[in-house]
Amino acid sequence: MAEEMGVTELIERVVTIKRVTKVTKGGKNFKLSVWVVVGDGRGRVGIGHGKALETPEAIQKALKRARKSMFDAIIINGTLPHEIIGREGASKVLLKPAGPGTGIIASQPVRLVLEAAGYKNALTKSLGSNNAINLMKATINAIRSLKDPQKVAKNRGLPLDVIYRRFGSARKEENQSEAS
Repeated sequence: MAEEMGVTELIERVVTIKRVTKVTKGGKNFKLSVWVVVGDGRGRVGIGHGKALETPEAIQKALKRARKSMFDAIIINGTLPHEIIGREGASKVLLKPAGPGTGIIASQPVRLVLEAAGYKNALTKSLGSNNAINLMKATINAIRSLKDPQKVAKNRGLPLDVIYRRFGSARKEENQSEAS
């Protein structure tokens, strides 16, 4: 019934919960810092951060911010359209497309983001720092910077199969057609 009205069920996952302390003249003030990822499993994903004195309040703040930050991801046949490296701080994440049945091979923060976005198959490699928050942000940065192959083909005025081939082989074919 909810899907009929255009409202979809969101995948909401808590990535990290940390207790943070602010030391003041009057003593120590404790708060909880929460990072969450939200997605619809069909191409929309976002992350959010919330802080509060109680865990449920912090999670609700983070979920609200994550829903606000949702954006569209490009998914082709359940995987990524091309390889990409996402960066955040000292963390780098390499995301690669994978064949059907591979699943998502990734660390926990990267896996949660990719699953929430709706990817079914992907290979990933963490390069640099393995800080969970930075890995999650790097994955979001990578997904944001993915290019749609159909739009690239249209902009370049080339057929889609040429875009999917390796750069070197596509160049050779262009040179051969020019020589003819």
